[in-house]
Amino acid sequence: MRQVVAWFVLIIMVAVLITGALLMHPFGYPPSDMDDYMIANSQAETANNNVVAAVLFDYRGLDTLGEATVLFTAVTGVLLLFRVLKKKEKDT
Repeated sequence: MRQVVAWFVLIIMVAVLITGALLMHPFGYPPSDMDDYMIANSQAETANNNVVAAVLFDYRGLDTLGEATVLFTAVTGVLLLFRVLKKKEKDT
């Protein structure tokens, strides 16, 4: 019974992923008015003269925070791994 449930869950997950991929906007083809909107309104909305900085920190701030979190977690994991390896070398 467990195998049937596991297969059912797997099939549902794959179906959801495929449906999401098919409904997603094509990568690399943003709506044509998005860049014009950001160039025209970034200074008024964010009080920033640099459009790239406005997009990076104001419009996509949570995305940037998520990327920083992933990098911090990766560096922390590597440092912990090296610490454990160094401790094992010291013990032997």
